Amino acid sequence: MKSIEIDRGKRLQAQPTTGHNRFHPSIPPIVSVDEGEEVVLPTRDGVDGQLGPSTTEADIASMEAGAIHPLTGPVFVKGARAGDVLEVEFLDILPEPYAFTAIVPGLGFLRDLFTTPFLVHWQIRDGWATSPRLPGVRIPAAPFMGVSGVAPSMAQLRAWTARENDLISRGGMVFPPDVTGAVPGHGPAATEGLRTLPPRENGGNFDVKQLTKGSKLLLPVSVDGALFSTGDGHFAQGDGEVCVTAVETGLTGTFRLTLRDDMRLEWPMAETPMHVITMAFDPDLDDCVVIALRQMLDLICTRTGLDRYQAYSLASLAADVRVTQVVNGNKGIHVMLPKRYLTRGKVE
Repeated sequence: MKSIEIDRGKRLQAQPTTGHNRFHPSIPPIVSVDEGEEVVLPTRDGVDGQLGPSTTEADIASMEAGAIHPLTGPVFVKGARAGDVLEVEFLDILPEPYAFTAIVPGLGFLRDLFTTPFLVHWQIRDGWATSPRLPGVRIPAAPFMGVSGVAPSMAQLRAWTARENDLISRGGMVFPPDVTGAVPGHGPAATEGLRTLPPRENGGNFDVKQLTKGSKLLLPVSVDGALFSTGDGHFAQGDGEVCVTAVETGLTGTFRLTLRDDMRLEWPMAETPMHVITMAFDPDLDDCVVIALRQMLDLICTRTGLDRYQAYSLASLAADVRVTQVVNGNKGIHVMLPKRYLTRGKVE
C-alpha cells in the first residue's frame, strides 16, 4: 500500500508536490502504484481551506476562485494505457471534523434569486453533521469524493477547450483556462489546463453521491499511467447540489486501482453493491439523458443478451434517471439499474 501525506493547514500552492487544480496530461505523478495496489489519498476541501471555521460570509467575496478543487494526485498506475478502463474501488472514506456549506453569489442553480452570501459551519461527530445555522437539522454521513478523474490526452484537451470556447460564444456558463491560482503555477498546465469545475468524459467534478465506501468508479484511460486524481470531499449531498456546495470537507480515501480488460468506455460509469450506474455530462440535461440512457441500454444488451427494444422496455420499468448536479457548467445525469437485472438468461 502507498500513501500520500498533506498538511491541510497549508494551501495547495504551498505544497505543490502533493496535487494540482487543473487537468493536463503534462502534470507529473506524485506516486506510482502497481496495478491492483491500494493507495491512501488525503484531500483538502473543495475551496482549499478558504472557508475555515473562523470565516464569515464576508470572506466569500475574497475567495480565490482559481484555487477551487485542489486535487491529490496524479497517481500513475503501472501498465495503464490509452483505451484501458481504470477501476477505482473506494475501500474507505473518512471525513475531517469540520465542514461548510456556502451560497456563493453568481453561482448555484438559482443564482438570480440568491444574491447574498450565506455560510454554514458544520461540526462532524458520531456520523452526523450539525450546525447552529440550520437548527434542528442533522445530516447523516454519506461521504464521497466530488471529483475523481484521470488526465485527458492532448487531443482531448484541445477538443474540449474548443467545445467550451464555443459554449462561451453562445453565452454558456464556462470556466476557461486561467493561470490565476493554478497549481502547477507555470508551464502548459497553468496556461492550457482545464478547470476542474465542469465534469467531462475523463470524470472530474461529477458529484455522484452514490460513490461512497464499497462502490467502484470506472474511468476511460487516455494517457499512459491513467494519472488518477481525487478531491472535493463531501460528507453528504443531495442530488443536484443546487446551491453549488454540499457538506464540504476534507476526506481521506483508501483506493484500489485496477485495470479492466473486459470493457471499453467513452464515458465514466460506476457500480455500487446493489446498482450499476451510467452517467453523462453536458450543458443540456436532455442531451445528458440521451447519452447516459444509451450507455445503459448498451450495458443491458451486453450483459443479458436482450435486444435493444427489450432493453429499452426494461430501463423504463427498472432504471432510475437521476439529476446528478446542475451547477457546474456541464450538468450531470446518472442512470441507476439494480444489478439483479443484469444476470444473463435470468431477468427479474
